[in-house]
Amino acid sequence: MVHTAVLSVIFSFLALVALVGARPATFLQDFRITWADTHIKQLQGGTAIQLKLDPSSGCGFASNKQYHYGRVSMKIKLIPGDSAGTVTAFYLNSDTDTVRDELDFEFLGNRSGQPYTVQTNVYAHGKGDREQRVNLWFDPAADYHTYTILWNHYHVVFSVDNVPVRVFKNTERRGIPYPTLQPMGVYSTLWEADDWATRGGLEKIDWGKAPFYAYYKDFDIEGCAVPGPANCASNPNNWWEGPAYRQLSPEQARLYRWVRTNHMIYDYCTDKSRYPVPPPECWAGI
Repeated sequence: MVHTAVLSVIFSFLALVALVGARPATFLQDFRITWADTHIKQLQGGTAIQLKLDPSSGCGFASNKQYHYGRVSMKIKLIPGDSAGTVTAFYLNSDTDTVRDELDFEFLGNRSGQPYTVQTNVYAHGKGDREQRVNLWFDPAADYHTYTILWNHYHVVFSVDNVPVRVFKNTERRGIPYPTLQPMGVYSTLWEADDWATRGGLEKIDWGKAPFYAYYKDFDIEGCAVPGPANCASNPNNWWEGPAYRQLSPEQARLYRWVRTNHMIYDYCTDKSRYPVPPPECWAGI
């Protein structure tokens, strides 16, 4: 009887792991190279990777599976020195043409000595144009830092080293699109975008500084894998749907206000040239 009970617990645990996904042991366990395999190099036995941008190509990778709700994080060390015109992106994408869902981290390169800017954006049911930009309060090229996207039924939270920098609430009841219907894959790219990335395109990429390198490690995806059990995404017992993840804690809210007060440099909600009347989601708060 005890033996049967132990086996039952073990099988239940294994089923839970299969349901929600787990941290991969190596890059290729959960990801594949999608663009320019000559520019992505595995390091440390495949537990870390190097992305390269040079005049011939950028590069990119994607998860082998899509996920419907959950949390994904990576530790990234960005391009050091003069990185103007480069973009290192880490994002979730539904990979659909007309009705796209997407949650973006885009790290906009800088001239040496200037702060690195991270741009976030949210696409839901094909509606985007929700950019916010924050200047990072540290040098993200000096060491690895953790970048996380939490996506559940209540909100999307973009975090840097566990500090929230963007919150997008689910206010579908008010007719505001929120990514609920489609699973999304995890993607990352390193590419040249000097027509807009640095000071609106005024600062161009200096190919004399190439090649440019970004580094990734500690890939962590925990979510409802698709294909997988059909009831996973609606399961209220998934840990990322729990009470602690439905709203920011008081400390997280304090840090979020600190970021917005001291480090935010652009918010579409306050851009009167684009939106004379702020979009309705801008009143949702945190």
